[in-house]
Amino acid sequence: QVQLVESGGGLVQAGGSLRLSCAASGSILRSHAMGWFRQAPGKEREFVAAIKWSSTYYADSVKGRFTISRDNAKNTVYLQMNSLKPEDTAVYYCAVDVDIYDYSFNLPGNYDYWGQGTQVTVSS
Repeated sequence: QVQLVESGGGLVQAGGSLRLSCAASGSILRSHAMGWFRQAPGKEREFVAAIKWSSTYYADSVKGRFTISRDNAKNTVYLQMNSLKPEDTAVYYCAVDVDIYDYSFNLPGNYDYWGQGTQVTVSS
């Protein structure tokens, strides 16, 4: 069983930065993909970024602004968010896909465990 706890959300002005953290309990391997998703009110949950081994993957909307990384010793994944825009406002969730053969990082249904989410609000 894996439990995920996100932190680091908050209110920031447009152009600002935040760093989200997701601490995992349980056995997380580098071969397990860890991803970040977000969901704005009235919208579907959408892929933001994922990391598997040392490879990283990003949605086009955040490429060049967000950076995902992981500290394997701490079982923690991070999402550094720079140049934030009002449209980045959402609840951000981290998730783990324990299928080591799965490379469809952008599909929420492929992830097995989810955190409770952390709110990010970007004011204009």
